[in-house]
Amino acid sequence: MRRLLPLLLVFLAACEVMPTVDTPPGTGSARPVETQAEMATRRFVEVASRIEPIAESQCDRLTRGQNCDYLIVVDDRPGQEANAFQTLDAQGRPIIAFNLALIASVQNADELAFVMAHESAHHILGHLAKVEEDAAIAAVIFSGVAEMSGASAADVRSAQELGASVGARTFSKEYELEADQMGTVLTIMAGYDPVRGADFFLRLPDPGDRFMGSHPSNAARRTIVQRTAAAYRATN
Repeated sequence: MRRLLPLLLVFLAACEVMPTVDTPPGTGSARPVETQAEMATRRFVEVASRIEPIAESQCDRLTRGQNCDYLIVVDDRPGQEANAFQTLDAQGRPIIAFNLALIASVQNADELAFVMAHESAHHILGHLAKVEEDAAIAAVIFSGVAEMSGASAADVRSAQELGASVGARTFSKEYELEADQMGTVLTIMAGYDPVRGADFFLRLPDPGDRFMGSHPSNAARRTIVQRTAAAYRATN
């Protein structure tokens, strides 16, 4: 978390400032109201400081030989659609990245905590490696079929690329629901409400149940959050 604050300072310069409020005569000088950026930054730091140790402790408990030293960063590039994602650095350290649009789009700390916990869960569950394996297997199968059918070298390469794309999406919905399930538990453990946090889905375009879509329907995601939260609270 030591490297989080400098990155968040960019957020202060990127958001609109709220107007100041005049102090009535005799009560002291005018004092600016806390800006939207300051409130969002303070909320982000607070949520990250509570989610990160929970995610790290569960990662240590549930995995073997996996780097559990999370780094939470902010992507300050302007003009992007709201997004958060999990990746790894060159040393295998898990990175949880949020862009400014995502941070600005959440309506409360519960929503932010749930999204952060969801992305943290992807690493604990090893989803990046699983997606890469799914893509590699499908690429080999597709290119092999094309080669056996007498396709040209260019067509074999195209089949390989198509296979990798199809393979990467084959279990993506399942992985998202798994991350929602574990993210629900992490959110509760950090002291936030995942059911309220899952209201975030209500404002997202619903991917529905499209063939080969990368994400499950918003309704399915909210259902698994509600069921997981109820089950966890009933037994803890």
